[in-house]
Amino acid sequence: QVQLVESGGGLVQAGGSLRLSCAASGGTFSNYHMGWFRQAPGKEREFVAGISRSGVSTSYADSVKGRFTISRVNAKNTAYLQMNSLKPEDTAVYYCAARLTAVAAVSTRPSSYDNWGQGTQVTVSS
Repeated sequence: QVQLVESGGGLVQAGGSLRLSCAASGGTFSNYHMGWFRQAPGKEREFVAGISRSGVSTSYADSVKGRFTISRVNAKNTAYLQMNSLKPEDTAVYYCAARLTAVAAVSTRPSSYDNWGQGTQVTVSS
């Protein structure tokens, strides 16, 4: 069972950038697909981006394509979400999630992920 801790959230103006980090411990990080999800007040948790075990395959929500980049460094047991050109509608609590799997495809469904971090708040002001 891997434990996940997010960091890097904060308050930023529209058009600005933030980089979120997700540090993993207690498991073999390279065995897990990693995903970033977000949840705004009154809304369901939604998929933002995902990356395969090796980092070769990635997937993005349409709303963040071209603005966000997911990456990972397995030697550091860390996944990242680089967020550029932020918009007020990106405001949410961002969660890191891990999925222990042997399949190649990156899932966009929250129910596919076994382990979750506590979340980090991202607020984008207009």
